[in-house]
Amino acid sequence: MAVEIVILTPVLFAFTLLVVLFGKYVGLRGDVDAAARDAAREASLQTSAAAGQAAARQTVAASLDGGTTCQQVLVGGTWGPGGEVVVTLRCRTSLAGLGLIGVPGSVSVEGESAVPLDPYRSYE
Repeated sequence: MAVEIVILTPVLFAFTLLVVLFGKYVGLRGDVDAAARDAAREASLQTSAAAGQAAARQTVAASLDGGTTCQQVLVGGTWGPGGEVVVTLRCRTSLAGLGLIGVPGSVSVEGESAVPLDPYRSYE
């Protein structure tokens, strides 16, 4: 009985860390998608494409935690009445706390969101 416990304990520990890794990845995907959604919504409230890009970048910076950095914050779409704003993010986060099971040091996640622009509003 003692031999089985000695053999199974590291396996169960590694499985627990793997579950934590997947949970962290799913949480990160949710955070990046939420940041893209919030950035697209904030950009859609602006009256010009330049102001929309600046607002989207500020929203992404405020939305994500310190361990997650976005290399790309692309703001595009058709700017004008009836158009849409599309925000695409490519972010990386550190997995340093899970080094015991041999995962890479960081993981990359992408998120995208599109918001329609008001057809009755004037845009620059």
